[in-house]
Amino acid sequence: MKTIAVIGGGITGITTAYALAKRGFNVTLFEKHRYAAMETSFANGGQLSASNAEVWNHWSTIVKGMKWMLKSDAPLLVNPKPSWHKLSWFAEFIASISQYRHNTTETARLAIAAREHLFAWAEEEGIDFDLKKAGILHIYRDQASFNHAGEVSKLLAAGGLPRRSVTPDEMRAIEPTLAGQYYGGYYTECDSTGDIHLFTNGLAAAAVRLGVDCRYGQDVKRVSTDGKQASVTIGNASGEETLHFDGMVICAGTASRALAAQLGDRVNIYPVKGYSITVNLTDEASRAAAPTVSLLDDETKLVTSRLGDYRFRVAGTAEFNGYNRDIRADRIRPLVEWVNECFPGVSTQSVVPWAGLRPMMPNMMPKVGRGKSPCVFYNTGHGHLGWTLSAVTADMIGDVVGQSLGLPEAVVVPISSARQTSVA
Repeated sequence: MKTIAVIGGGITGITTAYALAKRGFNVTLFEKHRYAAMETSFANGGQLSASNAEVWNHWSTIVKGMKWMLKSDAPLLVNPKPSWHKLSWFAEFIASISQYRHNTTETARLAIAAREHLFAWAEEEGIDFDLKKAGILHIYRDQASFNHAGEVSKLLAAGGLPRRSVTPDEMRAIEPTLAGQYYGGYYTECDSTGDIHLFTNGLAAAAVRLGVDCRYGQDVKRVSTDGKQASVTIGNASGEETLHFDGMVICAGTASRALAAQLGDRVNIYPVKGYSITVNLTDEASRAAAPTVSLLDDETKLVTSRLGDYRFRVAGTAEFNGYNRDIRADRIRPLVEWVNECFPGVSTQSVVPWAGLRPMMPNMMPKVGRGKSPCVFYNTGHGHLGWTLSAVTADMIGDVVGQSLGLPEAVVVPISSARQTSVA
């Protein structure tokens, strides 16, 4: 039986390990934390959002970033301190503006395919992750942003996603608790929300039942390959240990860039920090005043999810500040103020702040495929859509590994509606 190492125990690593195990591979997963989903997959916005497939490679993003550079509470914040990594990333980001339309449509198509996988896996494995299929409502405060959303809708439709424009009155009918004045909105009924942390841990348990050896608390010191085998060196109490495998899949989020360099590959991921708050709905009035439909506020770049009866998640913003993981009060404050403004009946006495580093490629497309070595593979760089795209890219990399190394004789292949897709 072919042996595969998966590096990383977030949503992409766990879905990859599961997809490979379903195909009959002998999978060992390495995660530095004691549990799965303890970094970027811990407390994100919760949206499974094909409607948020628009890539950021647009001149308006550059203009906003420059305008907001010195505003600490801006939705998009760039630390002006230069570094070669940051400069090279932004150069490639600008070069990818020409692919904006194609990549937006392709991302929507992938997101739609991902739903089929994720829902099927959750049902098959009995995973309860506060799934809510109530759609996502995008809200706009001015005509210009609303008109831009209309153009984006055409690109999403080309990828197979239906969404419709709604008037302010229709918005209030969809989500009656929303306060404020708005120009209009777009509603995607087929989108949904769920708790990424619950799902990832549930699927990790399912992967173990399939025979995956999940090695938590294992710090990967080095990775290497001779072209025929892949090697992983881990550190433990007694020193270092090197293990050898027929193949290796890098799913290590923002750490993927450094690991890829050790393997002779360039994967130009930059860590883009996002923040969230989880509002604990501790009283009946707050539970009644919190929204049940997921939202995306275009002006503030914030998204929301109702996670069960007692939690309300608000997340967003983008901060280009290297590998800094600090939870800054001046970045959390706008999220709390947004709740107070848009849902004044919700008490914000009990709020849990969080920050995570999104692993973003310059073209906003995940890196899914083989490296220079025939036994090295990548499934990483999903940016702000890791939760949305993870199930389909796991299935895709499962196919790539199978085609490169040969599928085992006893193969149980999951649903596959995106087999012909290649993502650079």
